[in-house]
Amino acid sequence: MPTPAVVLLSGGLDSATAAAVAKAEGFAVYGLTIDYGQRHRCELEAARRVARALGAARHELLSIDLSVFGGSALTGADGVPKDRSEKDFARGIPATYVPARNTVMLSLALAYAETIPCSDIFIGVNAVDYSGYPDCRPEFIEAFQRLANLATKAGVEGTLQFAVHTPLLRLTKAEIILRGTRLGVDYGLTHTCYDPAEDGASCGHCDACLLRRRGFAEAGLVDPIRYRE
Repeated sequence: MPTPAVVLLSGGLDSATAAAVAKAEGFAVYGLTIDYGQRHRCELEAARRVARALGAARHELLSIDLSVFGGSALTGADGVPKDRSEKDFARGIPATYVPARNTVMLSLALAYAETIPCSDIFIGVNAVDYSGYPDCRPEFIEAFQRLANLATKAGVEGTLQFAVHTPLLRLTKAEIILRGTRLGVDYGLTHTCYDPAEDGASCGHCDACLLRRRGFAEAGLVDPIRYRE
């Protein structure tokens, strides 16, 4: 039997690739998707598609409404920034930052892992081609892994030694896409856009779309999803 691993599945390009890496490394994928009150609901169905395509051993959808707190263009009514330049990307944390999102999600993944039980958690964070989110940095992941082993019954008793896997952490978006393509990821199943149309078509101009489109262009591949234009 393959060793189980919890994989955070957002429905996006990065999480689909991270899940494919976990599977290629011999893990049984236990997908966890968080409905955190995000405006872009298309990604939840995308996560289901990705989980099915990868043959996940189990896929859980958990709801926790972070929109109650506000503080983000992804959970509130504020407009999603469009057509930002590389200089804009370097100017700080964008309006699409969701307060403590990855901390919350990893905590839920940790709870899931402890009950399976399994010691491995995969998350598709990236510290190279990203929009300035503080919870995508290596030091955050290292700190959370230490916390996981300090703050759980399994960690304290030594029955599990938790490891947070970040296989995409130091890859560019193009490198991520090429790696996923080699692993057979169907990127047509994924959803990336922060501000999609009602029919699910991507806007092509938010940070997530810009990074995705640049990644496919640099990889020399055609992006299989639909854009409004």
